Amino acid sequence: MEVDTKPLIGGASAAAILMLLLEEKEAADVLRHLDPDEVRQLGSEMFGAAKADENRVDLALGRFVAGSREVSALTPGADRKIRNVMTDALGDDRAGSLLSAIAPQPQREALERLRWMETETIAEVIAGEHPQVGAVLLSMLAPEIAALALTGLAGERQADLLWRAARLGPVQAEAIDDLEAILAEAEAASAKTETLEIGGESDVAKIVNNLPRTAGEELLKAMRKKDKLLAAAIEDEMFVFEDLNQLDAKSLGAVLRGVEAATLALALKGANGALADRFLATMSARAADTIRDELTEMAPVKRDEVDGARKAIVAVARTMAASGEVMLGGKGDDYV
Repeated sequence: MEVDTKPLIGGASAAAILMLLLEEKEAADVLRHLDPDEVRQLGSEMFGAAKADENRVDLALGRFVAGSREVSALTPGADRKIRNVMTDALGDDRAGSLLSAIAPQPQREALERLRWMETETIAEVIAGEHPQVGAVLLSMLAPEIAALALTGLAGERQADLLWRAARLGPVQAEAIDDLEAILAEAEAASAKTETLEIGGESDVAKIVNNLPRTAGEELLKAMRKKDKLLAAAIEDEMFVFEDLNQLDAKSLGAVLRGVEAATLALALKGANGALADRFLATMSARAADTIRDELTEMAPVKRDEVDGARKAIVAVARTMAASGEVMLGGKGDDYV
């Protein structure tokens, strides 16, 4: 019998758990040695790893121990060791001259900045600077990032930048220094501050839904005078397709009788099973079976088509509510 030796935890997940087991300073030291993409992935995994149970922690430690056996003893500190050996053997001057020719050169600050910047920020710099600066930037980017940065520009601008990039030769150090200054300014300008999403049409709709019906209608009437489009958007959020499930069986059946079978079938495409069953339960057995057959045979449809069908049904419900046939959302007024 073969034993499955496949790891039961992904490398990124295991690394995230190990990072959380380290002291903060130790974890920060590890991050300093990672590429931007690795930092983004690991950071994202760490939020999920915070809830890891004891079993996953054991798996992460086991994967680390197994992987450690495969790390070459030559890897740590190899660059420093080679430089020390060369210097001891040849002296500072000759070793320095030789190493400048054969050792990997450290990355310029501009290239390092680019690796950490968001594609949208890079695209803004390329669009706002002189085309020659943009061409140099494109040439320094990874091909897939350069392509994304070009996407939002006009065709003529794209062609000009690529033409200039194709004709680039050696770039003077002073030009790279200027580029570093431009990138530093763009990086500072694009720094994001923490924000909290509050308010908006949906939140206001919930507030209005919790007001007595008459008060809510008066407020919406006042808002229409101030901003018709915004008032309409709030109304759309006040009652959505799923809210039809709150209607009693009689009211729901009345609404659905005013809807064509094809529209209802399209609206129920991808809907929660319990919701679909509730809708169909208000119909005759024959009509419900017809809808179920249509759903079974229906080919994949675009989300926009489903949303359109659902909005059409909500519109029917609103029309009936306006005439007093059904009551939608909001708190009813008190009567004595």
